[in-house]
Amino acid sequence: MATLLPPPKRVKVYHGIPEPEQEQPKPSPNIVVQFVAENDGQAIAPAVNLPSNVARDALEALVNNIRKKDDDDDAIPFSFYVTLPADAATPSNAPTRIVISKSIESDVLNHPSHAFTQEDLLVVHCSPQSVFKVRPATRCSSTLSGHTSPILCASFSPTGTLLATGSGDTHARLWDLNTETPSHVLKGHTGWVLCVEWEPRERKLATGGHDGHVRLWDPKTGKAIGDVMKGHSKWITSLAWEPAHINSASPRLASSSKDGTVRVWSVATRRLEYALGGHTASVNVVKWGGGGKGRRGILYTASSDRTVRVWDANGGKQLHVLKDHAHWVTTLTLNTDFVLRTGPFDHTNKRPSDDAEAQSLALARYEALLVTTPELLITGSDDHTLFLWSLFGSSSGDKPRPLSRLTGHQRQIAHVAFSPDGRWAASAGWDGAIRLWDASIRPGDDQGGRNRFVATLRGHVGAVYRLAWSADSRMVVSASRDSSVKIWDLKTYKLKVDLPGHTDEVYCVDFVADKVVSGGRDRTIKIWKH
Repeated sequence: MATLLPPPKRVKVYHGIPEPEQEQPKPSPNIVVQFVAENDGQAIAPAVNLPSNVARDALEALVNNIRKKDDDDDAIPFSFYVTLPADAATPSNAPTRIVISKSIESDVLNHPSHAFTQEDLLVVHCSPQSVFKVRPATRCSSTLSGHTSPILCASFSPTGTLLATGSGDTHARLWDLNTETPSHVLKGHTGWVLCVEWEPRERKLATGGHDGHVRLWDPKTGKAIGDVMKGHSKWITSLAWEPAHINSASPRLASSSKDGTVRVWSVATRRLEYALGGHTASVNVVKWGGGGKGRRGILYTASSDRTVRVWDANGGKQLHVLKDHAHWVTTLTLNTDFVLRTGPFDHTNKRPSDDAEAQSLALARYEALLVTTPELLITGSDDHTLFLWSLFGSSSGDKPRPLSRLTGHQRQIAHVAFSPDGRWAASAGWDGAIRLWDASIRPGDDQGGRNRFVATLRGHVGAVYRLAWSADSRMVVSASRDSSVKIWDLKTYKLKVDLPGHTDEVYCVDFVADKVVSGGRDRTIKIWKH
């Protein structure tokens, strides 16, 4: 019997043209991957052979399975990146790392630099993110009016339950964030209120004004505490409290002024302890740091005389003068800013019962941050540059020199801020750009010169005045001249949420828990929530 063959397959024809044959997808090559910890560069596990198209989420699950010691360990979110080799053909100001956002194949092997091939041993750095996650604000929950002039400064209390604002109407105001209603009006200044600063225990609020006076307030009653502190001959530019891990019972207060001096006050007596007079022009910023383990407090001051000076907070002895900037130094940040500002309070909402417990909790938080890095300093200037310093990480007696010079802004630096975990820094400029920097310390960094630029966040069409980080270091919020507030995602380096609503320039912004507050020239406070 003859074998019957099936009829030939009919060719599909579209308007007289045969259907093109579909190309088969190319198989993804396998690569050898070595996962290493970001902080010390130690291998997490032996090298593994993986398909290069494994998704980023699958890499995170793999690393969590490797590091788990028992079934009760919670999964930790990680970010992954590969460092470009020094001889990679990239511009001098290009990012030095490739962040894995989709897969190794799409982000690394197909990178424009062509620095890696499937035959290479790929060293993937694993950066653990915060163990808690802050939800991004997406809506305006309240618009609070009351100030009759532009709002110049705003600050959440360390626990995030209160908000203090200062305005050109000579008043400071307190707001209850639980009910999102006004709490107290603080009357006493005779000029603009230029800065507000909370004591780390949240028992007092300090304000500084255009009248050159410093005032203390009780946030529970809204009443002034004692006499006004007079001595400055020009307006107050910034305030800084003594950290809770150094003095929890009765912390001192430092104030900087346009008159070129810094004054340290005893809060208990409202008397001047000493004045720092080394600067020859306006002191724009004062910060009170710990200086690292074993130190009893350090004052950092930045001035329009183009210098940054470092002082021993016990007596005011000058320790260092940093003269690398070529123009006014207008902003300054420490990698310990967040833990110093919040003192004994963390995301668990535990409240200390007394001063001793508060000091112990604050010290534990401070030292936990310094396990892998010393206290670092970043200064920003009108010369369009920033410098990263590690003043107490090397042997004493060495002349301080910056770890890195951070360039790329096209106009003056308006603000710079460290992330709460101390790994990142974000800078805002009058050029409308926000630039993200890698502020981590690695072996050999004391030789200087490492490129730390990570990404540029673009979206504002006006100068960016102020930045604030979320407590989990995953997001940064910006306030701009273009009347908008924007939240940026540090996983993708892109805009996460646009918060329009202000009708004029936004001068100040702050971030606590999942709330963002903003204020500016339209004289209203806006509270944004998830």
